Amino acid sequence: MSNRAHDRTFDRSNAAQARLHQLVPGGAHTYARGSDQCPEFISPIIERGEGARVVDVDGNWFVEYGMGLRAVTLGYGYRPVVEAACEAAHGGLGFSRPSIWEVRAAEAFLAHVPGAEMVKFAKNGSDVTTAAIKLARAYTGRDLVAICRTQPFFSVDDWFIGTTPMRAGIPQDELARTVGFAYNDLDSLDRLLEQHPKQIAAVILEQATATAEPVPGFLEGLRKRADQEGFLLVFDEMITGLRWSVGGAQAVYGVTPDLSTWGKALGNGFSVSALAGKRDIMELGGLNTDRSRVWLLSTTHGGETTGLAALLAVYRTYDEHDVVGEMEASGERLRTGLTELTAQHGLADYVPIMGRSTCMVFGTKDADGKPSQPFRTLLLQELMKRGVLSPSLVISWAHTDEDLAGTLAAFDGALEVYARAMEAGTVDGLLVGRPVAPAVREFAAPRELRQS
Repeated sequence: MSNRAHDRTFDRSNAAQARLHQLVPGGAHTYARGSDQCPEFISPIIERGEGARVVDVDGNWFVEYGMGLRAVTLGYGYRPVVEAACEAAHGGLGFSRPSIWEVRAAEAFLAHVPGAEMVKFAKNGSDVTTAAIKLARAYTGRDLVAICRTQPFFSVDDWFIGTTPMRAGIPQDELARTVGFAYNDLDSLDRLLEQHPKQIAAVILEQATATAEPVPGFLEGLRKRADQEGFLLVFDEMITGLRWSVGGAQAVYGVTPDLSTWGKALGNGFSVSALAGKRDIMELGGLNTDRSRVWLLSTTHGGETTGLAALLAVYRTYDEHDVVGEMEASGERLRTGLTELTAQHGLADYVPIMGRSTCMVFGTKDADGKPSQPFRTLLLQELMKRGVLSPSLVISWAHTDEDLAGTLAAFDGALEVYARAMEAGTVDGLLVGRPVAPAVREFAAPRELRQS
C-alpha cells in the first residue's frame, strides 16, 4: 500500500460513480454509501476486499474502517465463513420446506444470546426491527412507539423514517404514532409515559453507541418501567451485537430485553438478521397461541442457507478465538497512537478520538471548536489520498499491526494538512470539491448532482 498522496488517481472510480447515478437513485444502495458521504471527485468504487483492506477500480488499496457499514468483524473474504457459505450453497439455497440449517442456526443463536427463548431470521435489520414493533403493538394492544431520539437509525419503515427529515411519502397520521425520549434520561421517558398513559407499546433503543455508554441505573430503569407500565423493552443490537460481546450489549450490561434485533456482524457481511425474544411474545407469530396471529417475518429468503451457514461459522470463530478481546486491544493501540498524533499537531481539542475501542469514531471541529463538515471532508480527503478509507475508526479482528502503522502514518500526513487549514481558518484551497453532507437530510443540496 503506497502512502504517497500523488500516486493515487480516481478517474475510473469517478466514472463508475457517475454511471451509478444514471442507473441507481442516489448512486448507491445505502445512503451511508452515497457519494455525498465522500469528498467530491474522490469516491472510491470498490473492486474487492482482503482482510481489512479494499482495492478500488483504479487499483488503489486502502486500509478500511467501519467495514461493510460495521457488518464485517472477521475481515473480508474470511475463509472459514466463505467456505461454509459456499458449501451450503452447493446443496441449495432455499426449499419448499424448512432446512436443517434453520434448526442449527436457531440453536446456535439462542445458545449465545442470554435471555432469548425464540428467534426468527430475515435478511436485513429494518425488517426485524419493524417486526419487533409490530409484535409489541399486537402483544400490548397499544399503538405508540417510543424511540431514543438521540440515536440515528432504526428502520427504513414509516414508523421511524417519519421522524427524520426524509419523510416525503409517509402518511401524516403515521407521524403521530412515534414519540421520542433522550438517552440516559429516564425523566424524559417518564414524561412520555405521563403524556400517553397506557398507550406506548414499545420502547426501542441501542443500549450504547460509539460515543455514549449507559449511566448506572439507566437500562435497569427502563427494565423496571417496562414491567410496571406494560410496554415491551426492545434492544437494537445491530451494531453492538458481536462487537460489544458475542452475546451483544445485553450480555455486557446485564439487562434482558423483551425483544432484541440483530444483523450486521451475524454473518460477517453475508445477509442475515434476527428477531429474538421471550417465548410468549414471539409465539404471537406462530402456531402455539389462541390470540390473533401476527404476520411475522414471512420472507422467501429468511432461511437462505448461505446466510445461516455464515452465521454458524461466525459463532464457531468467536467460540475458538477471543475476537472481541483482540479487537479491543487493537482499538486501544490505535486510540493511543492517534491521541499522540493529534496532540503533536496541536489538534487534540479539534480532532477528538471517541468511543468504545471496538467502535471508535473521530470528531472534526473548526477553529471555533464547532463540528465542521468542511473540516471532516478535508480529513477524509487527505486520508484517502494516503491509503486509508476511514469514515469512522471502527476496527475489525482482521486489522494487522501493519494496517495500524499505515493508518497512523496516513493520519500524521492528513493532520498536518488539517493544521494548516486551522491556521488559515478555512479549508479553501485545500479541499478538492464540495463538503460532505449528512446522509439523512430533506434536500439533495448541498451535494445535488451538477448538470453537465
